[in-house]
Amino acid sequence: MSESRRELVERAEVIDRLLAQTYPDAHCELDHADAWQLLVATVLSAQSTDRRVNTVTPALFARFPDPSALASADRAEVEELIHSTGFFRAKTESLLGLSAMLLADFAGQVPATLAELVTLPGVGRKTANVVLSDAFAVPAITTDTHFIRLSRRFGWTKSTKPEVVEAEVGKLFDRADWNSLNHRLIWHGRRCCHAQRPACGACPVAEYCPAFGEGPTDEATAAKLIREPRR
Repeated sequence: MSESRRELVERAEVIDRLLAQTYPDAHCELDHADAWQLLVATVLSAQSTDRRVNTVTPALFARFPDPSALASADRAEVEELIHSTGFFRAKTESLLGLSAMLLADFAGQVPATLAELVTLPGVGRKTANVVLSDAFAVPAITTDTHFIRLSRRFGWTKSTKPEVVEAEVGKLFDRADWNSLNHRLIWHGRRCCHAQRPACGACPVAEYCPAFGEGPTDEATAAKLIREPRR
């Protein structure tokens, strides 16, 4: 039997509530002190992990603490500092370019609107939404791979296109809940609902998930797949 719109919204709200109980401390796992640091870290996180980025940014920010310092940085030095995050040449190009543009067009400050953020080199809609959500507390949905995967498994969307997922999932929740939803889905995706072998039998929302059974359903087997949060 097909699910009505009202039933879909109610099920989505139940899932979100259960995830909130499971991950009461869910938050952005990119270490940052301000909007500038979060912007840089998010650019670095493309095709990398938050954990890896967090090993790189302390030295990077100590050497280049603001857009002015990074805009005038030696390219080879930046490449060396961020090498382990992958695609270091392209990322260096983006960091140097966005730093220069922040100085030229925004008085060295990270802008707080989507329209302005996406004009920066290397900054797409997803990166902009991360900054809006976690640096400025502006309601924004951050469609990273975990968010898209879980939204599809939960039956909230059938699309793999970030902007479509963002729009369709956004309609299921109040805007005030978007930022917390981002963190809960990302945490659940990293810890339980993996791309390969999700821990279905140990999942707190298994009862409400149409994709239940994609991974092991035995509780003991599934429990071994749970990845604990980093310390």
